[in-house]
Amino acid sequence: MKYLFTLCLSFALLLSAPAHAEPILIKFSHVVAEDTPKGRGALLFQRLVAERLGGAVKVEVYPDSSLFGDADEMAALQRGEVQMLAPSVSKFEAYTKQLQVFDLPFLFDDLEAVKRFQRREKSRQLLRSMAGQNIYGLAFWNNGMKQLSANRELRTPADAKGLAFRIQPSSVLESQFAALGAEAKRIPFGESLKALQSGVVQGTENVWSNMTAAGFDQAQPFVTETGHGSLNYMLISSSSFWQSIPYATRTELESIVEEVTLQVNKDAEQLNRKGREQLAAAGRTRLVALSQEERNAWRAAMQPLWQQYEAEIGADVLRAAQAVNRR
Repeated sequence: MKYLFTLCLSFALLLSAPAHAEPILIKFSHVVAEDTPKGRGALLFQRLVAERLGGAVKVEVYPDSSLFGDADEMAALQRGEVQMLAPSVSKFEAYTKQLQVFDLPFLFDDLEAVKRFQRREKSRQLLRSMAGQNIYGLAFWNNGMKQLSANRELRTPADAKGLAFRIQPSSVLESQFAALGAEAKRIPFGESLKALQSGVVQGTENVWSNMTAAGFDQAQPFVTETGHGSLNYMLISSSSFWQSIPYATRTELESIVEEVTLQVNKDAEQLNRKGREQLAAAGRTRLVALSQEERNAWRAAMQPLWQQYEAEIGADVLRAAQAVNRR
């Protein structure tokens, strides 16, 4: 009888015990190589989550458009097929116009100004500007300042006239090249080198680390050091997924995101310095340094876009961005 009682008690306890919960799966998809700031950031996030939340959360990283590319990653997030992305802010135009502030040429004097803006409350508001559309901004990841590359030397704005440039999907960037008398073509990053090699486009804009990682110097004999804009990513999840994570786990994930963001931004600066050095050392591309007078001419050619897009972006956002410049 005692044995039977013990057996029944054990069975009851077994039934009442919670089943072993499967870890929360976060598929992190991105479109660049692993040895880039974004690629390294994704891997660091994966490692820290495994160390601190290994039993509760599992992160799978899919680099180089191996799961989804530029054209379909946002739709995949909305369908729940991925849980984390870090798209360029240029790709959010369909969801909010305010983020176009990051695409305006020569709005930020340098990367330090960009970082100051991202610490302001107005920038924090931009992270949450798409929450109602099931896009939850977690952090801004920087990838440095953009330079112009082409199959001919670009020293003055007139030198770009008649060329076709690869761009991200951005109305501001289309207008930027239209202001130069050039054509802009929206082409996914993973197809950029092929487009340059085939002559579909004759130039592009990007940061040093991406140019190096993608091998752009195979097709671009000139890079002009304009520093005309910043390349910024927004680390995002879907609002529905992120809010479904238990509070304690979500809090720890957000702490990890903050730590990773600091490292990504630090890595970006180091990798861009290294990328510039590699391009110069390889000798296939000539780096064109501009005088201050020449750079001012580029700025004057593109600055009218600030007023053109002020109504869409918001005068308050533009003022906040201009306020961080120190000159």
